[in-house]
Amino acid sequence: MPTIRLRITGSRDDADTLITTLHGIDGIEHVEEIDDPSPYLRDDSSSSDLVDDNGSELFMVEVQAADSRHADAVRAVTEVEASLLGVVVEFVDEF
Repeated sequence: MPTIRLRITGSRDDADTLITTLHGIDGIEHVEEIDDPSPYLRDDSSSSDLVDDNGSELFMVEVQAADSRHADAVRAVTEVEASLLGVVVEFVDEF
């Protein structure tokens, strides 16, 4: 069962929209937002308690697909939806 891990940089509403979209793909076994116990340090002002310039947050999501064909569908749908929402998505091997 393939696992796709992605980081979403955007608003809470945009992340929720993308997660909901992923839930709607046939052949998806599980979609889960991962809470990282250690804060993720970013190179912008958000990590140093300075004024934030864009209001974006980082969300980590793990998706389990039934097979590689459905995993490819997850990647394709994620890219299209991210473009429509105006968020940045990064596919990673591990968090």
